[in-house]
Amino acid sequence: MKRKTFIRHSLAAAGLAALSPFPYQLFAGTQKKYAQDVVSLGNTGIRITRLGMGTGTNGVAGSSNQTRKLGVKGLAELLHKAYDEGVLFWDSADQYGTHKHLREALKHVPREKVVILTKTHATTEKEMKADLDRFRQEIGTDYLDILLLHNMQRADWPERKKGAMDVLSMAREEGIIRAHGVSCHTLQALRAAADSDWVQVDLARFNPTGDRMDADVETVAAVLKKMKSQGKGIIGMKVLGGGRLTDQVDRCLQFQLAQEFIDCFTIGQESAPQHVDLLRRIPLASVRG
Repeated sequence: MKRKTFIRHSLAAAGLAALSPFPYQLFAGTQKKYAQDVVSLGNTGIRITRLGMGTGTNGVAGSSNQTRKLGVKGLAELLHKAYDEGVLFWDSADQYGTHKHLREALKHVPREKVVILTKTHATTEKEMKADLDRFRQEIGTDYLDILLLHNMQRADWPERKKGAMDVLSMAREEGIIRAHGVSCHTLQALRAAADSDWVQVDLARFNPTGDRMDADVETVAAVLKKMKSQGKGIIGMKVLGGGRLTDQVDRCLQFQLAQEFIDCFTIGQESAPQHVDLLRRIPLASVRG
C-alpha cells in the first residue's frame, strides 16, 4: 500500500489494534527515520531533532521520575550523552523541577547547539515576567527556544491567560524566546489552541490507543491536522501513554513516526540503556512492515 493511501486508513486501523494484531504494514514508511533527524518545527524557524529528551515523567510539585532516580548530575549526564549521540532537543518544565539539571548539562554542551523547551503556569503579566527571568537564571541561558503555557484544560484559556500571552509575544519580539505555545489536557483546550493565532507550538498527547489523550485518536488527529495546516509546530507527547504502553514500544513508535502532521516527539527516558534502545528502535519501527 502506498504511503499516501495508508495514512487515510491508519487511524481506523489503530482503533482496531486492541482487538487484533497491530497492522504494522499500514504504517511502514519507505525510508528510515532516525531520532537524530533534524526537522522544521512548523513555521517557527526552529530546527529540532525528531526525538526530544523528556525530563518530566510523572512530573509534579517540582520533581519527576528523572530527578528522583538520577539527581542533578545523573540527568545532566544523560542529556549530555544524548547530545553526543545527536539528540539535541531537551523538554523541561517548572513543574518538573528540571531547570537546574539543564543548567548542569549546559556546562558541557554549547547552548546554541540544543533546543530547550520549558513550560509555565503563569497567568498574569507579572507572573510571566517573573517566570521568564527566573527560568533563564535557573537554566543559565539568556534565551529560551520554546516556552509553553502548561496544562491548559479550559476552553477559555486564551482569555484567562492573555496577560501571560502578551508578555510572551513581546519576549519573542525581543529575542528572549524564539516561539510560544501551549500543552493541552482536554479536547476543548486543544480546539481553542487550534483556533488561536497566538499559538505557534502545540505539545499534544498522541498514541495509538488513546491512553491519557484529550479524546479518541481520530478526533485528536483531526484537530492536529488543522493546526499543522495553519503552520503550527506539533510536538507529540505521551507517545507511550504515560508509561502504560511500555510493552508496546515498537507499535507506539511506528504509529507516531507515520503521522505526517507531527513534526517531532518527546519521550521521558530514565536511563542510558532506555535511551540507547530508543535510538535503535526508531529507524527499525519507521519501516517495519
